[in-house]
This record gives sequence, C-alpha cells and structure tokens, in this order.
Amino acid sequence: MKIIKLNAIDSTNSFLKEMTHTSLLENFTIAVTKEQTNGRGQMGTKWVSEPNKNLLCSVFVQFNSLPISHQVLINYAVSIAILNVLKAHKLPRLAVKWPNDILSSNKKICGILVENVMLKEEIKHSFIGIGLNVNQTVFSHNLNATSIVNELNYEVNLDTLLSELISELKIQISYITNASTNVLKKNYLKYLYKKNTPTMFKNSNGSLFMGKIIGVSSVGKLQIELENDAIKEFGVKEISFA
Repeated sequence: MKIIKLNAIDSTNSFLKEMTHTSLLENFTIAVTKEQTNGRGQMGTKWVSEPNKNLLCSVFVQFNSLPISHQVLINYAVSIAILNVLKAHKLPRLAVKWPNDILSSNKKICGILVENVMLKEEIKHSFIGIGLNVNQTVFSHNLNATSIVNELNYEVNLDTLLSELISELKIQISYITNASTNVLKKNYLKYLYKKNTPTMFKNSNGSLFMGKIIGVSSVGKLQIELENDAIKEFGVKEISFA
C-alpha cells in the first residue's frame, strides 16, 4: 500500500488516472490531499470542501476477472466500509442514500465516486474517490450537509481516519473477490435510506409519484414498489427524491 500525500490537486481520482498512464500502480495506492480544487461527484456534480478540514482521497483497486455485471458490488463494499468506520466513531443515524451518498442524521456526510476501467467484459481496476466531511463546521446554506465534528463535537485526526478507512475497505473489497457477495448486499440494504418507507419521487421527466424503496437489483438499479403494487427499476439518472 502506497500513500501519496498532496497539498492541493484538482481531483484525486484524476491524479491517479494520470499516474496509470506512466506508472504501474501498486494495488491500494492512495492519493490524499489537503485541498481539492475541482472535486467531482456523481453525474458531473462538484464536491466542494474547506481546505485542511476533510478527508479527500482516492484509492486504486485492481481486480482479477471481475465481471462488469458485478460492478454494483464495488459500490456496496465502499459504502459499507465508510459506514463501519463512522459507526465505530458512534456517528448517529447512519444511512446510505442510493446509490452511494452516506448520511448521518439525514444529512450528507460523505460522497463516493467510483470510476471503473473495463477490458472486454471485465473490470480491470477502479478509482474510488471519497470525500468525507470531518472537521469542517460551516457549510453552504443550500447544502444539507454535516460533518463528524458537527455530530460529535470534537475533531478527528485525518491520518488516523484514513488508516481506519483503508483497513476496512480492504476487508469489504475482499468479499467481492471471495464471492461472499450476499454479505455485501445484505449489509448495504440494512442501511438503505427510506427503505420500506412511502416516499415521493421525481422521474427524469419531472413527474412526481409515490413509491416505496424495496431493494437494489443485481445491476445496481433502485427497485421501487409503486402504489399499484407494481415494482419498477430505476437507474441513477432516471429518478431522484422529490
């Protein structure tokens, strides 16, 4: 495991991607930065973070013959790893908001960006970007965000937190490679936000509808039971919480 410490970078995921063009990266190579000037989230969103306050890192993970159809397991593993670390620190009311935002007290505390590199029908390796709010106390008024310090009222050492996270990530990633995939899905669903709760959603056309999250499909789509008891599956860009 190699840790690359940066003072500032546009994006840790982009940094590791560039490195693969010129270097043979060791499995679980980590890039961590004090400041990210162009952090990226899901679907092209930006991740804004106060310098020196939060855990901003990316992890390079290699896979051996992992079918593309199993890529949802990577999201499960990363989400569970973060949840387990936060649970150990006694963060309150933890949940994962599909597909992979981590919440505490119904507020976003962590964002995940997994970018996979495919070769034929297999995932060759992944760049796992993690932005965890740690010691930042003030957030933009239009963000429903929180941090470890805001929830626990004390600061946490970023290096220690990174070490805990990587140790847990290795454990959860191992469940992918030794075929204990049911463990990953079971633990993910246990924390799934709004599961089995009637909720208002908005589809890609802007139409509102009521439904109830009942699970996640084998390819990572959100499964919602509609008011007429029909079950429909939605991709990331096809649905949002109203």
